[in-house]
Amino acid sequence: MAQDGKADRTRAFIGSFTAAGGPGLVTADVAPDTGALTLVAAVKDVPDPSYLALAPSGDWLYAVSETAEGAVAAYRLGRDRPELAGPLVQVDGSGPTHLGLYDGHVLTANYGSGSVTAVPVRSDGTLAAKPSGVLQHTGSGPHDRRQRGPHAHQVQADPTGRWAVSVDLGTDSVRVCALEQGAPVLHREFALRPGSGPRHLAFHPDGEHAYVANELTPTVTVCRWDAADGSLQPLTEVPLLPGAPAGDAYPSGIVVSPDGRFVWAATRGEDVLSVLGVEGDGLRLTGTAPCGGHWPRALTEHAGYLYAANERSGDVSWFAVDEATGLPRYEGSVQVTAASCVIFG
Repeated sequence: MAQDGKADRTRAFIGSFTAAGGPGLVTADVAPDTGALTLVAAVKDVPDPSYLALAPSGDWLYAVSETAEGAVAAYRLGRDRPELAGPLVQVDGSGPTHLGLYDGHVLTANYGSGSVTAVPVRSDGTLAAKPSGVLQHTGSGPHDRRQRGPHAHQVQADPTGRWAVSVDLGTDSVRVCALEQGAPVLHREFALRPGSGPRHLAFHPDGEHAYVANELTPTVTVCRWDAADGSLQPLTEVPLLPGAPAGDAYPSGIVVSPDGRFVWAATRGEDVLSVLGVEGDGLRLTGTAPCGGHWPRALTEHAGYLYAANERSGDVSWFAVDEATGLPRYEGSVQVTAASCVIFG
């Protein structure tokens, strides 16, 4: 995205938890030769902008407000400081923890209320004043404390753009949806292993496989994805760690390499990044590396580098990736208190 007259300028956008002292929405320059981040500016006009999504045009950025009330915001880009465009829009759900763009709408995954909300995006990039529909998840799981009800943790479009896919930690399932008159409507729900606690899903570049990071057990569920009929078939479950963790491990972000050879995942309780080799319909754990901080909440790949948003140590670390093994090598970090995600545009 060109900004301030510099066509070759790439920006990183970092979300953080303001309730934990975070600076809000942070922008950073990205060095093309090293992947290094240099902080540029921060805006603190949205409470807890914990997750961000960039419009395909690169001119607009959308952020959740992960609060009990739950809201989403639109930012106009083009300068060092993103400009808030209009008031926050309530999502009629609590604790939105993720969002994605789908079929002319912003969809939010509302962890607290266990629902998915659709908010229309106007032709000028701003948001409509209220949601066009909410899909309430139902169900529970065997974990007494974490799965007493639904907890939608992620929502995104599938690679074809035909379907919206939401991952629910509380119900051990993945839902496939579409919009009908602006409202998200369930197409099918697919069950994963009871007690696994699915958190985030990443699609393989082949468009035929998906990988689900499970939070309540440090594993990845390998699935076959059929975009023609919107179906997800769990195939196998693979460990993320070489041994049993001492306590709860809390896996978080998951990323597939652009060439489809590797899957990377972050585990907060162990402060590690795992490398898994893609082998047909399966995965094989090949190594781990320190995350460069504490409590890696999100993991992102950009231009051959990996970036971990380390929430509790308050930094974003970046890593070069070994082309042969996929193993990350720590290169540096910048301080961002209560960092929660990083995206690029």
